Amino acid sequence: MPRFFVKNEQIRGTTIEILGEDVKHIKNVIRKQIGDNLEICDQDTRKSYMCKIEKIENENILANIIEELQNYEDKVKVDIYQGLPKADKMELIIQKSVELGANAIIPVEMKRCVVKLNDKDKVKKIERWQKISEVASKQCGRDIIPKINNVVNISKICSLIENYNILIVAYENEKENTLKQQ
Repeated sequence: MPRFFVKNEQIRGTTIEILGEDVKHIKNVIRKQIGDNLEICDQDTRKSYMCKIEKIENENILANIIEELQNYEDKVKVDIYQGLPKADKMELIIQKSVELGANAIIPVEMKRCVVKLNDKDKVKKIERWQKISEVASKQCGRDIIPKINNVVNISKICSLIENYNILIVAYENEKENTLKQQ
């Protein structure tokens, strides 16, 4: 079942208005018609709905809510801090992390990272990565779109770790501690 995301202001009573690129996708790619069903998720409240298409126009699609669906997102929230890899590997990392259930992905500039991004490139990359997160969420049926946060450095991570109950750091030379011990 195709799944699409909307903002809370697009929901008016029992009617949902779909806007933007999703309109073209619904009309021209998956070729949905009036009376067909869609799953629509509210990004703000994280509620999901089964909807029936009522009206298709050039700029928008109106769908009526048939029923509210059960939310399957886990109570455990996992944020991934990922060092900036070379080439386009970050796109695959984001896609697979979203598919596995990550809550958020935080790119990290590290001392030995080959990739160095200036401020202009960071904004473009974050926008691109957020779009990849959205597409992966739609494809695997997530109720949320995991957020791709701004690029941080190691010193910033130190101030953020106090927000977590458990912290797991992958270190290839670890000899004594294992995940089983956690």
